[in-house]
Amino acid sequence: MAACSRRDRGQAFPIYIMMVAGLLFLALAFFAVGKASALRNGSQGAADAAALAAVQEARDDFGVGFYASLPGNMLDAFLDTPFVPPCSAAQRLADANDADPTMCVPAFGYMRDRITVEVEGRKPVDSPVLPGSQNKKAKAKATALIEFRCPNPKAVDFNSDGVQDLFVFTCRNGKILEIAPASPPPWESVSRTLFDVRLVDQ
Repeated sequence: MAACSRRDRGQAFPIYIMMVAGLLFLALAFFAVGKASALRNGSQGAADAAALAAVQEARDDFGVGFYASLPGNMLDAFLDTPFVPPCSAAQRLADANDADPTMCVPAFGYMRDRITVEVEGRKPVDSPVLPGSQNKKAKAKATALIEFRCPNPKAVDFNSDGVQDLFVFTCRNGKILEIAPASPPPWESVSRTLFDVRLVDQ
């Protein structure tokens, strides 16, 4: 009986080793998946922040062109004008979130209202149970919108010369702005009322 018991224990030992190895592999796999998910979430946060920063910078740069479009009632044409998005703010925000921007472009053609930013995280997954993960880095993309909150302004031509002398903006948040193109207020004092910025679904 004793010899049989020792033989059973000897047969069970390799099975025990295999079970432990299997559990260890599963633990490493779960850890790798968790790390990859965390890196993906971090990259998405970096992309979101970078896209918002890019559209905020674009909004801050609208002033001269926006005011110049008013006298000739060319506001719609200005908002539809092709432009190169300012991406220095996106670079700063991506860098602050441990990522590098790989793309910063207008979302649709070259229109002013949306900017898409894609980033790549700097840390690889680097798991021994995931082949090729040593150089696998998380990527994410986000699109942010510059939303005009005060459409259909009322234009006033005081001297009937065909040039609009005053624009009255009635905004969705209930605010009313009066802008005289000949003496416009500082852009920073009105830009956040005229335009909102937000993330949009991909």
